[in-house]
Amino acid sequence: MFKRVIRRPELRKIVPLADTTIYEMEQRGEFPNRFFLTPRCVVWDLAEVEIWLDERRRASEADTLRKAPAPDVRQRRTRPVKAALRRV
Repeated sequence: MFKRVIRRPELRKIVPLADTTIYEMEQRGEFPNRFFLTPRCVVWDLAEVEIWLDERRRASEADTLRKAPAPDVRQRRTRPVKAALRRV
């Protein structure tokens, strides 16, 4: 059975997250771990990445994925909210 692996440029095309975000998620166990083919070649298992994407999609559709809170625009320093909107 042939397993396909992907390097960082391909991973970026599939998963639109920053390298540091992916690294932090790997450390927390929330993303498939990378492994080394050689001392300088890091890869990810494509099947594991695809399974992770499917799980994220199901969690998003089921609304079980933790989301960031909506920003409080009244606390902005630039482009403050107009007085008429503050009464709402």
